[in-house]
Amino acid sequence: MTDAWGPVWLSLKLAGLTTVILLAIALPLAWWLARSRSPLRPFVEAVTALPLVMPPTVLGFYLLVLMNPDSPLGRAFVTITGETLAFSFPGLVFASVIYSFPFAVQPLQTAFQSVGRGVMEAASTLGASRLDAFRTVALPLSGRGLLTAAVLTFAHTLGEFGVVLMVGGNIPGQTRVISIEVYSAVETLDYARAHQLSAGLLAFSFVTLVVVYMLNRRGGVHVGG
Repeated sequence: MTDAWGPVWLSLKLAGLTTVILLAIALPLAWWLARSRSPLRPFVEAVTALPLVMPPTVLGFYLLVLMNPDSPLGRAFVTITGETLAFSFPGLVFASVIYSFPFAVQPLQTAFQSVGRGVMEAASTLGASRLDAFRTVALPLSGRGLLTAAVLTFAHTLGEFGVVLMVGGNIPGQTRVISIEVYSAVETLDYARAHQLSAGLLAFSFVTLVVVYMLNRRGGVHVGG
């Protein structure tokens, strides 16, 4: 299984980068969704949750169109890097950020909603700015939600198949992640290799769910809306 470490490492790298990027984006968005009374909020929530209900191949198709070298995004990427965004590792990262978006936003939104307004108002009366109150009060109180978001995002990205196949194809060393490697092994009737990789993903998924449910039980953080 030595040559399988390439897809494993690529998958871990993809999941790690996606998690870091998504947490940076999801923190302010989830805070706004938790506190805002804007009439636009339901529409933003719907857009955020859309990857949960869209078939991965459909999402992958539209992302592929968006990354086309003739599109503004694809053209800009080619101009900056000299390479196409589709069928590349940066393309996988971009697609994974979109596909795993709700898994980062929803746990954080739920955690932030559990932070009472009275606590934030008390911090404000003590002279804390909004940013200080968020950093010193809201984030510590939402720690389990933050950890849940990170774990779910990482695990979900690690198990992606439809979107990464559409956007990245099956290029060894660049886009062949674990799920694609399993697919390739089955296609070549290498069931022993497929079993080893699948068993590893199954065990990781089970441990992930145990961790998430333990966090939910202790902290009251809910996932999935």
